Amino acid sequence: MRVVAGERKGMPLKAVTGTTTRPTTDKVKESIFNMIGPFFDGGIVLDLFAGSGGLGIETLSRGADQAIFVEKDGRAFQTLQDNLKKCRYEEVSEVYKTDASRAVKGLIKREILIDYLFLDPPYHKKEYYDLLLTLIENNKLSNEAIIVCEHATDVALPTNYGAYRLIRQETYGSTIISIYQKE
Repeated sequence: MRVVAGERKGMPLKAVTGTTTRPTTDKVKESIFNMIGPFFDGGIVLDLFAGSGGLGIETLSRGADQAIFVEKDGRAFQTLQDNLKKCRYEEVSEVYKTDASRAVKGLIKREILIDYLFLDPPYHKKEYYDLLLTLIENNKLSNEAIIVCEHATDVALPTNYGAYRLIRQETYGSTIISIYQKE
């Protein structure tokens, strides 16, 4: 794993040991950013179920101002912190070792708007996609927000989450990338 483009292009990232997370491959990551970017002029990214932090770090490298990472697995959390330190992004990152549901409740209380949301929960936990609706209903996403959901091919996500509609969907092996934007 590595940072694909931007100011930290080529920087190798540590992967989480074990089988508790599924890192997004460099090929899929590059495809995601070709669809939503490829570069950004500021903004805040929320990387729920961050794992090693590859998607959020990639967004920072490509021009986002700030990132919020949420990961509850201990090994993944340590790997995420190591990757942020290696990429020198500690100053522009908030890292929370907690459940995504609890993190979303905390975000609702803050004066913050998310511009890029990455949602990649464990494939067998489809109910975590409801967090997307919680963020939308509480006006936590900017009008230009881009939502990227990574899910298994046997998980069908709706064509709309509130005012955000599915604008693109690509399949990579057993993984689907679904991208939503406001209508």
